[in-house]
Amino acid sequence: MKKPPLFNRSELGRALWGFRREFLLVGMLSFLTNLLMLAPTIYMLQLFDRVLASQSELTLLAVSLITMFLFCALALSEWLRSRLLVRASLRFDRQLSTRVFNGSFQAYLGQSTSTASRPFADLNQIRQFLTGLGIFALFDAPWTPIYIAVIFFLHPWLGVLALCFALVQAALAWFGQRKTVAPSEAALKAASETMSDLQSKLRNIEVLESMGMVANLQERWNRQHAACMDKSASAHGFVNRVTGWSKFIRYSQQSLALGAGALLVIDGQLSAGAMIAANVLMGRALAPIDQLLGAWRGFVSCCAALERLEKLLADFPEQAPAPSRAAPTGEISLQGVFAEAAGRTAPILKNISFAVPAGTVVAVLGPSGSGKSTLVRVMVGIWTASRGAVLLDGVPVRGWNRLELGPHLGYLPQDVELFGGSIAENIARLGEVDSRKVIEAASSAGLHETILRFPKGYDTPIGDAGRLLSGGQRQRIGLARALYGDPSLIVLDEPNANLDDAGEAALLRAIRELKAKGTTVFLVTHRQGAVAVADRLLVLGDGELTADGPRDAVLASFRRPRTDVRPAALVQSA
Repeated sequence: MKKPPLFNRSELGRALWGFRREFLLVGMLSFLTNLLMLAPTIYMLQLFDRVLASQSELTLLAVSLITMFLFCALALSEWLRSRLLVRASLRFDRQLSTRVFNGSFQAYLGQSTSTASRPFADLNQIRQFLTGLGIFALFDAPWTPIYIAVIFFLHPWLGVLALCFALVQAALAWFGQRKTVAPSEAALKAASETMSDLQSKLRNIEVLESMGMVANLQERWNRQHAACMDKSASAHGFVNRVTGWSKFIRYSQQSLALGAGALLVIDGQLSAGAMIAANVLMGRALAPIDQLLGAWRGFVSCCAALERLEKLLADFPEQAPAPSRAAPTGEISLQGVFAEAAGRTAPILKNISFAVPAGTVVAVLGPSGSGKSTLVRVMVGIWTASRGAVLLDGVPVRGWNRLELGPHLGYLPQDVELFGGSIAENIARLGEVDSRKVIEAASSAGLHETILRFPKGYDTPIGDAGRLLSGGQRQRIGLARALYGDPSLIVLDEPNANLDDAGEAALLRAIRELKAKGTTVFLVTHRQGAVAVADRLLVLGDGELTADGPRDAVLASFRRPRTDVRPAALVQSA
C-alpha cells in the first residue's frame, strides 16, 4: 500500500503510518459495531409490527434471544477495538519515547525556549486521545450517512429531517473548530508559561523568604495568573456556548423527530414501530457528531501536540551512532571557534584558536563575562550554537560516541547540579557503583573522611539536587564525580568558588596528582593558588583570546608596564 503524502513528510507521520493495520482492524470492528447498533431498531420494529400484532410469545422469545446474541457480539466488538487501541497506544509510546527523550534533551541543551517536560506531556496527550472517546467518534462518524439512508428507507421526510440536523451539527462542529483552536492554544501556552515561571522562582525559595521577596513574587504571579485565567475563561466560554447550542439541537431533534413521526402515523404513512425506530436511528446517526463536539478540546489539544512533536523531531533528527574509537589521550585543539546565544547579536566567543597537548594543566583567566564558562562548555561539546572546530585527539568532539566518550571526560560546571540519590550514586555518575573507584574519586577530592562521618556514609541520601548538603560539600562531590574513573580530560569551572582552605588544598593536591598521571586539566579560576599549579595560561577578554602561553611567560608579560587593559582576575593572581 502506497503511503499518502501526509505520512511521508515527517518522522511522526511515518510512525503513525506504521499502525495502519491496527487502525484498519479498528475500522473493521467499528463497521461490525455500528452494524450491530441496528439491532435495537430492528428489535423495536419486530415488537410493534409483529409481536404485538400476532400476540405470539414464541415470536417474542425468538426475537429476544437473537437480539441478546447480537448484543453479546456488539459488546465483544467494542471490547476488541478498545483493546486494540490501548495496545497500539502503548506500542506508539514505546516506539517514540526514546526519540522524544533524546529530542527534548537536545532542545534543552541547545538553550531552547520550550520546557523539557512539554514533549513528554504531548506524547501522553496523543496516547490518551488514541484510547479515548474522541477516536471512537472519528471511526463512527462515517456511519452517520448510512444511518440516515436507513431513515430515508423508513420514510423520506424523516430522512430529510435527519439530514438537516446532521448538516447543522456538522456546521456547528466546523465553526467550533475554527473559533476554538487559537483561544485554546493561547490559554494552554499562558498556563504553561505561568507555571514554568513560578517553578523557576521557587527554586530560589530561600532567597525569596530571607529578603522579603515573596510579596513581590506573589504580585507578579497574580498578574500572570489573572491574564492566564482571562484567556482560559474566553476559550472555555466559547466552547461552552458551542456545547450549549449542540445540546439545544440534540434535544430539538429528539422532540421534532417524534413529532414528525407521530404526524406521519396519524396520516397512515408510517407505523408506530417505525416511528420509534426512526427516532432511535436519528439519535444514533447524530451521536458521533455530538461526541466529536464533546471531545473537541481533546482533539484540538492532540492536534497541537502532534504539531509540536513533529517540529521537535524535525528540528532534532535521530543521529547516526558515531563510530567506536580508542580512548582519548586528552589532546584538544580549537580552530576558529565562535559561540553564539539566542537574543545576542554579538558572539560570546570570537575566533578562538589554540592547541593543548595531552597532560597539560591549563588555567583559564579573565574578567566576569569574558566567555570563560562558554569556552569550557564548547570544549566538552555541550554548547551547540557554535562555529569552528573543536577537536579531541584530532576528531571533532561531536563526532565521538557520547556514551563511550563520557567516562573519559570529567566536567564540573560553575553551578554544581547533583541528583536525587545517595552520595555514592552521584559520584558514580548515576551508573553502577564501583566502590573502589568511588572511594578513589572521593579521596582525591579530599572528601572521604567527611563522607564517613555521615550517618550512612556513602549511602547517605543527599535529597533533591543535594539540598541536604552545604555549598562546599556539593562542590566537592561534583569534583569527585568529575574525577571518577580517571578520565583523560577534566574541565573544572570555578571548582574552588565554595571551598574553604582545606577544600582548596585538596583541590590543588588533586590537580597535581592528575598532572602526574598525564591527565589534561582545564581550570577556570580567579585564585592565585590554582594558577600556581598550571603549566599554561589562557586569558580571555570580551570573548577574545588576549594571551596564551606558558604560565611564567604570560605572568611576566603582564607584570611589565603595558597600555592595554588587563583582565582583572589575572592582575589579582599576578
